[in-house]
This record gives sequence, structure tokens and C-alpha cells, in this order.
Amino acid sequence: MVTRPPFAEKEFYHIFNRGTEKRLVFEDLYDYWRFLKLLFVCNNTKPFNLKYIDNPFVVDRQSPLVAIGAYCLMPNHFHILLTPLQEKGVARFMQKLITGYTMYFNTKNSRSGALFQGRYKVRHATDDRYLKYLFSYIHLNPVRSNIASQKNILSSLDAYPFSSHHEYCYPANERIQKAIVSKESFPYYFDSETAYVNELNDWIHYTEVEPQY
Repeated sequence: MVTRPPFAEKEFYHIFNRGTEKRLVFEDLYDYWRFLKLLFVCNNTKPFNLKYIDNPFVVDRQSPLVAIGAYCLMPNHFHILLTPLQEKGVARFMQKLITGYTMYFNTKNSRSGALFQGRYKVRHATDDRYLKYLFSYIHLNPVRSNIASQKNILSSLDAYPFSSHHEYCYPANERIQKAIVSKESFPYYFDSETAYVNELNDWIHYTEVEPQY
């Protein structure tokens, strides 16, 4: 068995995985929103039970395990850019997230067994250019997968609610992305919404350097 190198604090990682046999892991709006809620509440050393939480995005998380810089949920896979805040923070966060969502999905659909394809995949962002690129790569997934239109990229991404794009394009707005994302833990690449949009446009037709799911 290949041993995964330990995650280091103040280092940045792109984590992704897809459904087993490429199956859909988000079948309706409830599934997407459940995963978004788990992105927030699983990022905590304290136990939780969504059954007893009316609005999970206002839960006081006293000890987050990771900081999330970007994310995107697609019908059969997900992408998360994060950095650990505690020793073993990534492993603990991902175990809670995957276990929690799989239990929800299996109960809802009267199924059993693994939902995702093996262990989640990891790419270590070891240089500044690659890390900056990941913000565009992750947020442009709906366009590249033809879920969002390529004719008006910005409008298409604005209309797609299951990514952190809105936190970078409209940071003043009060959205759940603001609760999930911790931009202060990542390099300050975009000093304005325009700088972020320009970066998206620069990468939209660039040759892929990330695995396609």
C-alpha cells in the first residue's frame, strides 16, 4: 500500500474525488446543499448532528481543522482547495465529510457501500503559479463540463450556486460561501473582483494541467 505523505500546515492541497464507477453523487438540489452544509460543520473538532441544527452556517466553530480556499461541486465529483490548520486536520476533516455525506446519500437512496471512488485524490500545490491557477481551474469546472454556458462565462458561473466563485466575484455579498471559505489563510492573489475575472478569462482556454473528472 502506498503511504500518503503527511499534510503540512501552511501548505496548500487540491483534493478531489468522483463517484464510484463515475456515478452521480449529487442527484438533486438537496444533495448539493447537504454537502455544502457538511463542508462547514465537518470543519470542526467538535461533534455535530445536522438533525438538530436549523442553520448550520451560524454554528460557532471554535477549532476548525482546515481552511478552505475554493471548492466546486459537480454532478459526479467535487474539488476542494484547502490548507491544514491542525495536525492531521485534513485527514480528520475529509473522513468526517466523506463518511457524513455517504451515510446521508445511502440512507436517502436505500443503498449501501462506498459512494466515492477509493481514497480521495491529492495534488500538493508546491509553487505560487500553480496555486493561483487552481482558483480558476476549480471555479471553471461547470464551464469546462458544459454545465454552464461558454458564451457568457461570468454570467454562467454567477448562476451556478455550488462553488465558491461568488465569494471572489462578489465578496461583499452575504452568502454561505463566506461562511465556508477562509480567504485570509491563502495568498492575496486578487485585489479586486476585476482581477479575479481577468484571471478566469486568462485560463478558460488554457491546456489542462489537472486531471479531468
